[in-house]
Amino acid sequence: MPPLLLLISAVAAIVAALAWWKLSRSAPAPKPPSAVPRPLAQPVSQTPVAPPAPPAPPVPAEEPPPPAAPASEPTVAPEASAQAPEPLEAAEPAEPAEPAEPVEPVEPVEEIPAALTAFSWTHEHELPDARRDALMSVIGGIPCPPQSLHQLLAPDFFDRIGPSELTELLRGEPLIAAKVLATVNAPFYGLSQPVTSIEHSVAFLGMETVRNICVQYLLAQAFKPELSSSQHSFDTIWRASSIASELALHLGKALNLPDHGALATKVVMAFVGHLATAALLPHNAVDEWLVRGRLERAQLEQEVIGLSAGEIGALVLRLWALPAGLVSDVSDSSRVLVTPASTFDPQAVPYLALSYLCVGLGERLALGDVFALVGYEPASDVVDENFYLRAYLKHPALAGLNDALSSPALIAVVQQMRGTGATWP
Repeated sequence: MPPLLLLISAVAAIVAALAWWKLSRSAPAPKPPSAVPRPLAQPVSQTPVAPPAPPAPPVPAEEPPPPAAPASEPTVAPEASAQAPEPLEAAEPAEPAEPAEPVEPVEPVEEIPAALTAFSWTHEHELPDARRDALMSVIGGIPCPPQSLHQLLAPDFFDRIGPSELTELLRGEPLIAAKVLATVNAPFYGLSQPVTSIEHSVAFLGMETVRNICVQYLLAQAFKPELSSSQHSFDTIWRASSIASELALHLGKALNLPDHGALATKVVMAFVGHLATAALLPHNAVDEWLVRGRLERAQLEQEVIGLSAGEIGALVLRLWALPAGLVSDVSDSSRVLVTPASTFDPQAVPYLALSYLCVGLGERLALGDVFALVGYEPASDVVDENFYLRAYLKHPALAGLNDALSSPALIAVVQQMRGTGATWP
């Protein structure tokens, strides 16, 4: 560059610097710092100067979390500017509730028959003293059976006596032994060869059946009809007791009831009341009495004698000094006619039900009111005398009763017994 141009440039620079110094001396004082300065607009031709960056706003301190609201007060929703809470973990799905057990329909309450409501069972202790004394004097005239009956009816009979001991007992009672032999050789059993020994009879018939035959024979000796015209009624009672005891024995076995042999014997003893009543009633009224239903018979018995056959039978058994447990069971079985099942011990209910049922079926089969058991269901038998029995039959131990009654073996036994024409020994 020529020296002249350099000189001119230096002078121009010095003049510009002097002008800038003079301008800055004449500028107004700056405003206090509290006021916020407004940036000046710069000329387009000049390069803009960036203002200093404003200081960063102070970071607010974290406030402590608010106290938990009481359970009863609703929770206030946070403001929109507040920090969003962390998402909650998804709750595990609740286990499905177990299905409720189906409610069994309630059976309608069966109304007590009017005839049963009108009847009032009379107990021995409810009799007037004069009438009770008169009845006991008549009952006292019934012959007592031999001591062998006590042996046969002992509660521990099957525990202490086996077939050989029973055979020896029968040998000491020739009339009873003859009855056992006659029974085993009857057409009922259809033997091709006759049985001629007591040992074989006991082995073939079984100890339960032999004991019942012995008991029936001893009872026959105590209740002899005075008139030949009453023989038919006594023969009917004999057949009824035989059929009833066999029914009880077979049903007890089929239902797996313990002591089914004792049950069958108690059924035989339940007919003591029938026999004593037949002996106490007027001779011309026995046949008509026997063909009536159990409820009608009980009403007639109380009107004429003062007590029903079941109560009379209990009096006779006590007079004979038989085991108290046997007397109580026989008496209770007759009271099923008028007694709800809830009155008795649940363990006794199946035995009382079978005893009452078998006695009734034995009577009806012997009289010809029922000719067969095919299709017979006791719970559907709506006669008045079975009103309370139907509740007894709901016991779980009797769940298989209908099948047992319809078994071919039992039906054959009943048909054969009805066809033998058995008579009072």
